[in-house]
Amino acid sequence: MFITFEGVEGAGKTTQIARLASRLRAEGWGEVLTTREPGDGPLGSELRRLALHPPAGITVEPRAELLIMLADRAQHVGQVIRPHLAAGGIVICDRYADSSVAYQGYGRGLDVAEIARLNDYATDNLKPDLTILLDLNPALGLARQNERNIMEEESLAFHTRIRAGFLELAADQLERWVIVEAGRSAVNVEEEVWRAVERKCHGLEIQGSIDRSK
Repeated sequence: MFITFEGVEGAGKTTQIARLASRLRAEGWGEVLTTREPGDGPLGSELRRLALHPPAGITVEPRAELLIMLADRAQHVGQVIRPHLAAGGIVICDRYADSSVAYQGYGRGLDVAEIARLNDYATDNLKPDLTILLDLNPALGLARQNERNIMEEESLAFHTRIRAGFLELAADQLERWVIVEAGRSAVNVEEEVWRAVERKCHGLEIQGSIDRSK
């Protein structure tokens, strides 16, 4: 099973991913891998640095930013995500292809359809079974951040467009997305996330198999 978490900066993805992984392991759901984009693995860490912490005085063009993210994603899928799924494990990923649509598409103004096409190429059409959107007012999320990368330093209007993008993506694919209001206590958010995962797993058991190419 492949689960992704999306949301604006400061929405609490790191906390909720750790709690979900711990709960899945405690209840014997198998081998659980937590990972993130960009930045998992030696190549990924270098790409993350280039995308989020470029050298002083360097402005990364939106298309270059997108292509860095896509290179990271292609490596990540091939070397980390697919092997773990093929071995029967569960993968929980902090950001995935939808983040490129939201950030570089809705945020930066690049063509959303073209980003979706490039995402399909980079991931070899690997789609999540479940995407959890931790929805939060961007102003609240940014206020939670102590240290900021170049994305977090962008204007509130930029982050507001990203939130709108995520909500639109979720509305268009209700069978995959679950929207969780993230402004509540971490415990309340955790319980809603857990219920969403249980529902999805039950549905997959009924189907009997998971076609990861769709």
